[in-house]
Amino acid sequence: MAEFSGHLSLRAAARPDGRTILAAQSFRAPYHLSKPYWDADTQALLLQVVNPTAGILSGDRLESDIAVGENAALLVTTPSASRIFKMKTGTAECRQHFTVAAGGWLEVMPERLVPHRGCQYRQVTRVEVEPGGELFFADLLMPGRVAHGEAWEWKRLCFEIEVRLGGELILRERFEQTGAELHALAELAGSGPGACFANAVLIAEATEGDQVWRQAVTALHGEGLWVGVSALRRGGWSLKLVAPDAVQLRRGMRAMRQALAVRFPRLACDPRKL
Repeated sequence: MAEFSGHLSLRAAARPDGRTILAAQSFRAPYHLSKPYWDADTQALLLQVVNPTAGILSGDRLESDIAVGENAALLVTTPSASRIFKMKTGTAECRQHFTVAAGGWLEVMPERLVPHRGCQYRQVTRVEVEPGGELFFADLLMPGRVAHGEAWEWKRLCFEIEVRLGGELILRERFEQTGAELHALAELAGSGPGACFANAVLIAEATEGDQVWRQAVTALHGEGLWVGVSALRRGGWSLKLVAPDAVQLRRGMRAMRQALAVRFPRLACDPRKL
């Protein structure tokens, strides 16, 4: 079976007229880029990263490096869920590096990750934001192919994230669990066998008005959704969401972005606009 060593490199820059462009790009299968779309309403460049293959297989190594320059604004998303297929042996790994300059904005909002039975996957994310830069990054996870009876049956998932603001470490998280272990957490939350998860990081300078959006986000808690917001030691927040199924996960994330858009208007850019 062929193994992919995928590579994606993007550099977004602002033109003198304020419009964001891709000043540099490079990619190799299984990465592929759609045509960028400039959203004049939110002053952000919307870009979809497409995987034209069936999904992520054993031995695949994926690397991405996305940099946003001063006063540029970029939203990177995917058109569909990413599937991690069963692995008799070996693992798959994804390493991603995001950098944002002062005055820049980067949102990375991919669709859900769907781990199939018996898969092993590791994702390592490094984020570096200069003071005055802003970032919103979210990971969305389903319990597997629920309709095929494969919920919670992956071998091992590992997600690592490290965030630095002005070179200072402000967040380091590591999540590594089997399907059975995460299922226990879903039961604790009372979210049922199809529970889905979202883990998001928001980096921005704090203002007196932040209490408004924080109250709006925490108000989403209830009716099947578990929502939490925690302030980082400086310069940002960690946001968590647990939903009973993929439909509620999508609705919850949409509602969260709408609440945040009052303070961060570029989050009003619709990832599904293309």
